[in-house]
Amino acid sequence: QVQLVESGGGLVQAGGSLRLSCAASGNVFSHNAMAWYRQAPGKQRELVATITGDGNTNYADSVKDRFTISRDNANLMVYLQMNSLKTEDTAIYYCNSFTRSWAEYAYWGQGTQVTVSS
Repeated sequence: QVQLVESGGGLVQAGGSLRLSCAASGNVFSHNAMAWYRQAPGKQRELVATITGDGNTNYADSVKDRFTISRDNANLMVYLQMNSLKTEDTAIYYCNSFTRSWAEYAYWGQGTQVTVSS
């Protein structure tokens, strides 16, 4: 059974930081690249950051040098450290595995709301 539970969101002022956590089931996490995604109001879900099973990372240009993705393979956890937050980072953040067809995934967790105030 697929399980994805995101947490750690909240309300923060611009310039602040948050750390998001994601607990994933083994069938999603094992040997898979994982990613964080976000969906802002009125916009499509977008890819924020990816991490391979051996720790190679990639970031959207909009978050590069501000966000850091990491994973704990032993505990099936994925994290997103978000620094220097901007109002445009306001969105619901989701984690999931990463493949080229991610936009067609049928299952997503409930996500965690991040709101950045000016």
